[in-house]
Amino acid sequence: MQKDSRTGYGRAGQPMTRREALCRMGAGFGMLSLASLLGDTMARAEDDRKTWMIPGVKPKAKHVIFLFMNGGLSQVDSFDYKPMLAKYNGKPMPGGELQHERKTGSLMQSPFEFKPYGKSGKYVSEIFPHLGGCVDDMCFVQSVYTEIPNHEPALLMMNTGANFAGRPSMGAWMTYGLGTENRNLPGFVVLCPEVPTTVGPPLWGSAFLPAMHQGTYVSDRVEKMGFDPQKLIANVHNDRFDLKSQRKELDVLKQLDEMNMRSAEDGAHDAQLEATIGSMETAYRMQTEAPDVFDVRKESAAVLKMYGEGSTARGCLTAARLIERGVRVVQIYYAKGDPWDHHFDIEMHRKTAKDSDQPFAALIQDLKQRGLLDETIIVAGSEFGRTPVVELGSGFNGGQTHNGRDHNPHGFTMWIAGGGFKRGFTYGKTDDFGWKAIENPVHVHDIHATILYQLGIDHTKLTYRYSGRDYRLTDVSGNVIHELLA
Repeated sequence: MQKDSRTGYGRAGQPMTRREALCRMGAGFGMLSLASLLGDTMARAEDDRKTWMIPGVKPKAKHVIFLFMNGGLSQVDSFDYKPMLAKYNGKPMPGGELQHERKTGSLMQSPFEFKPYGKSGKYVSEIFPHLGGCVDDMCFVQSVYTEIPNHEPALLMMNTGANFAGRPSMGAWMTYGLGTENRNLPGFVVLCPEVPTTVGPPLWGSAFLPAMHQGTYVSDRVEKMGFDPQKLIANVHNDRFDLKSQRKELDVLKQLDEMNMRSAEDGAHDAQLEATIGSMETAYRMQTEAPDVFDVRKESAAVLKMYGEGSTARGCLTAARLIERGVRVVQIYYAKGDPWDHHFDIEMHRKTAKDSDQPFAALIQDLKQRGLLDETIIVAGSEFGRTPVVELGSGFNGGQTHNGRDHNPHGFTMWIAGGGFKRGFTYGKTDDFGWKAIENPVHVHDIHATILYQLGIDHTKLTYRYSGRDYRLTDVSGNVIHELLA
C-alpha cells in the first residue's frame, strides 16, 4: 500500500483522501445525517473550564430546559395582568399612535379573565390554569425587551445572543463550557414535531464553536410514523452491522486520524475530521441508550396522564427523561413556523395555550418529584411579546379590523423555575397598558448572563477566539440579575 503524507493509506497502491476514508468506513452510520450529534470529545478538561467558571461559587444548576413558544406569546393575555386595558378599552393609547410593523388602532382589553393564584397572589390568565397552580414555584420577569420586532432577528437574539445568523446557540455555549454528563447521549437536544420557525437550524447550531456542540434535532412526528423510538433520530440505528463491527470501523477511523496527525507538519488534528468521528462515536453509543430514553411509554399511567396528550406533552416528558440521564440542555419548540403569531385573533391563544399549559406545569411538578428541579433551570418565553392595541388590517387582508395583536419587543414576560431562581416572585414592570418596560428592564443578554451564572459560569469569560476577536454568548453586554436568585 502506498502512503500519502496528506491522506494516509489507500488500497491497491492508490492514495485515499480522508473524506473517502470516512465515506467508506462510516457510511453505515449515516455520516451526513449524524453531523449534528455531539461526540465524547466535548467533555472538556477541568483545567480549561477554570478560565470561565466563577471561583468560589458552587453552581446552583446543572441543566437547562428552554420551553419556546415561537411566534410571540402575548404578555397582556397571559401573565402581565393590566386592568387599565379594560378601563380604557377602545380608546387611543395615551401618547399618540404606536409605531409597529403593521397598522394598529385603539387599546384592546384581554378577552381572557385573570385571577390570583397561590400564596404569592400572582394574577394569571384563564388560558393557563395549570401553570396558575405552580406560580409559587415560578419566577416571572415582566420587563424583558429586545431590539427588533421581526421574528427572524428576534428568534436569533433569544437563541444565540445576536440579531443575525452565524453565532453559536445558547445550548452550544453551555455544552462547550460545561461538557456533558452522559457520553451515550448528546449534550444538547432540540425537540419539535417538524423543523420550527423560518430560521431553523441556526437557532441551535454551533457556528464557529467545535461542531460537536451543536444541538441534535429530534423530530417527534408520532402521528405520521407511529411511535417508534428507533425512528426519532434519523440513521441512529444500523441495520447492516452489529455493534462489534461498528466498533471496529470506529477504531480504524481513529487510527487514520492519528496517522494523519503524525504525518502533518504541525502535528495538529483536523477539526472537521475529529468532529465527524466524534459524532459517529456518539451515534454508536446512542444505539443502546437513546431508544430507551425516548420511549415515554415506559412511564407510569399516572405520569402520562399528568402531562396529557400532544407533541408538547411528549416533548416535556422526554425532556425530563433526558435531564434525568444527564443531558445538559433540552430545547422544546411548540411547532413549525410561528404558531403563537396571532395577528388575526388573539382568541387563537386558547389553542396554543391549551396544548402547552398542562405539559409545562407537569414538567415543573415532575422534576420536583424526581428531585431534579433544584438543579434544573426551566425557562419559558417567546422571541417578543404582543401589543396592547388592536391590529388593523394590512393590505393583504383588505383592511378589516381584527382582534389580534402585532409584535411588541419593548416589554414582555418570561418565566423561570428551578435552578436556584426565586419562587413565587415577580420582577420588573411594564407600563399600565403592557407596552414598554418601565421598571427594572431586562435585556435578553441579561437573561443569558443570569442563566450562565447559575450554572457557575462567568458570562464575560466564556469566550471563543474567532476571526481575530473573542466572542461570547452575551456579546459585549449583559448583567447578572441577582435579584432573581434565591
